[in-house]
Amino acid sequence: MTDLEQHIQSTPMVDTHEHMSKEPAFVDNGPDILQSLFDGYSTSDLVSAGASAAAVKRMGDASDPDVRGRFEGIRVAWERMQFTGYGEGVRWVAQNLFGIDEISADAVEKAAPLAKHMHTPGQRLHLLKEVANLDHIQVDDFEAVTRPDASGPDFFLYDLSWWGWTCGNIYPEDIQREAGIELKDLATLRQGFEAIFASYGPLAIAIKTQHAYNRTLLWRKREDADAERVLLKSLRSEAISADEKLCLGDWCLARGVELAMQHNLPIKIHTGYYAGNNHMRTDYIRAGLLTDLLLEYPQAKFVLMHTAYPYSGEMAALAKHFPNVYADMCWAWSIDPHSSESFLRRMLHAAPTNKLFIFGGDSFWPHAAVAYAWQARRGLARALQAEVSDGFLTEKQAVHLATQYMRANQQACFDIEGRRAVLLGR
Repeated sequence: MTDLEQHIQSTPMVDTHEHMSKEPAFVDNGPDILQSLFDGYSTSDLVSAGASAAAVKRMGDASDPDVRGRFEGIRVAWERMQFTGYGEGVRWVAQNLFGIDEISADAVEKAAPLAKHMHTPGQRLHLLKEVANLDHIQVDDFEAVTRPDASGPDFFLYDLSWWGWTCGNIYPEDIQREAGIELKDLATLRQGFEAIFASYGPLAIAIKTQHAYNRTLLWRKREDADAERVLLKSLRSEAISADEKLCLGDWCLARGVELAMQHNLPIKIHTGYYAGNNHMRTDYIRAGLLTDLLLEYPQAKFVLMHTAYPYSGEMAALAKHFPNVYADMCWAWSIDPHSSESFLRRMLHAAPTNKLFIFGGDSFWPHAAVAYAWQARRGLARALQAEVSDGFLTEKQAVHLATQYMRANQQACFDIEGRRAVLLGR
């Protein structure tokens, strides 16, 4: 192992994006062997490889004790997708966490008891902190309510979700709960937003929205009067057109950005590839559609996620051009490891070195996060070693860059220690 590889393996890495299930869910209802192997996104490749929806659903049903039968239903699809980025993660978990060298019905059946034994208090934190060697993880659990996680208050940091509002959806009960007022017009909506941020902004590490799954990323500045007309129609339960929802959603996103700036919170936005199958709108997902938002708020910190895959060249251009844009490689390594290595090298040559974050697993159970962290470290080492071999970097420079990409850039962008102090009551 080279000095560069040793440094990358030994340095605690910041994980900017997970959907990690909480401790009670892991201990009381954690994943069985097949759920541990085929966590989340790998099932999408199974479907693309020809597995039926019914077979994938059965494979992931831990209440069915027939582990062998569940695996056989997706075996052919697994053989077809085992070399994808997701497949790499599955194979790493199998070998390194369960001692399975070749995934088969016999092997998963034999390993089933070991998966159950993992469901112990503290094991989730152990896998993420000790095995994956993560400094902390930033979790999007799709909630605006962000409270300390008793199982690791300084390790599990949470995003304040702004997804629903950005889609133009209205939640009067949230305004009532957080502000103690009835949502009846734009003024009370503003008050509600301010109350939400007053309660949870000091506890959050960022705000997060993945509205590209529901609408275009294209943002336009909206007038209060136009947004209020849509809001009042919604409160009266009248039909709202798609354009009207975009109007209200754009207005709400802008208010979220303004409040995030007041609370020193970066704004994370999903760009690029969709999870799942058969619903991706490639005209919705280009990061460049956010240009007007970036121009409107030059003092905000925008963390654009997932390299906007497959529009990664555009993402690099935005990070190069806009001082307030950071490119986050979260999830990218498991989507397409080789394109991710290329993107990292492109960013090195195109953009200042403070603009890149190297890792986020985007997973729900710790097993996949550990595997994807291994992927990211391996890809980072390969990309930087290639630059050394090409004579562009010295090994000393590569080691310094690895530290920047793995943790220093994130520490400069996010108020990690400030949030930790609040969460620990210091």
